[in-house]
Amino acid sequence: MIAGTIFQNTKLPLSVWFLGIYFVTQSKIGLSALALSRHLGISYNAAWRMKHKLMQVMLERDNEKPLQGRIEMDDSYWGGERHGGKRGRGAEDKEPFVAAVQTTEDGKPLKMKLSVVIGFQSQEIGRWSQHHLLPGSTVVSDGLGCFNAVTDGGCEHDVHIVGSGPGSVEHPAFHWVNTLLGNVKNALHGTYHAIRAKHLPRYLAEFHYRFNRRYDLPRIIPRFLYVAVRTSPMPQRLLTLAEARW
Repeated sequence: MIAGTIFQNTKLPLSVWFLGIYFVTQSKIGLSALALSRHLGISYNAAWRMKHKLMQVMLERDNEKPLQGRIEMDDSYWGGERHGGKRGRGAEDKEPFVAAVQTTEDGKPLKMKLSVVIGFQSQEIGRWSQHHLLPGSTVVSDGLGCFNAVTDGGCEHDVHIVGSGPGSVEHPAFHWVNTLLGNVKNALHGTYHAIRAKHLPRYLAEFHYRFNRRYDLPRIIPRFLYVAVRTSPMPQRLLTLAEARW
C-alpha cells in the first residue's frame, strides 16, 4: 500500500502522518520539528524525518509548476551576518536564492517561487528560467546583470534601475516580491532555531507551497496526499544530503 511512496518503511501509523500533514500544511508561518513532535506525541527524530519528507513532497511538486505571465523577480540571501562583515550581494557565508512572484496584470500576487541557486551568474539564471518560467512571460527585475538571462527561457525582461539603499525596496514594480521576501525571512527566523544551508530548499518550498494554495485550504490536504503517494521514497541517508538547488 505504501511501498514506493514517501511513506515507505515508516513505523508510524498513517493516522499520525495524516495529522502531521494537517499541522504542517495549515500553519501560516511554519512548524518546527520540535513543535511537531509535541503536537503528535512522537520523538524529535521521528518528527524531523516526517517534517523533511513532507517538505520534500512540497519541493518536488512546486518544481513541476512554472510561473507565467507577469513575474516580479529579485535576488536574496539567507544566512547569519558576521560582525563587521559585508551585507547583501557578495556577502560571505550566505546562501543565494531567487525570489519570483507571479502577479495579475494589475499587480496582485498569485503564486511565488523561492529557489536556491549556486550564485547570481547569467548561466545559472538562464538555466533556472528555462525550468521555472513559461516562455512568453514578462520578468520585472532590477538592474542586476544576470537577470538579463531570463531571455534564455523565452521571457521578456522589463528592467527597472533602482540603485541601492532602503529606497530600492520600496519601488512599486517590486512591491510584492519585496513584501513576500520580508514575510518569508520573518517566518523562518521566528519559527526555526537554525536552518542548515543544505536543507534551505525544503524550508523555502514549505513557505511557497502553502502560499500558492492559500485560497483553497480545504483541498490542500487531499491534494497533498495525492502527490505524496506519487513521490519516491526518501530514506534517512537521502534526507540528510543536500537537496538539488532547483
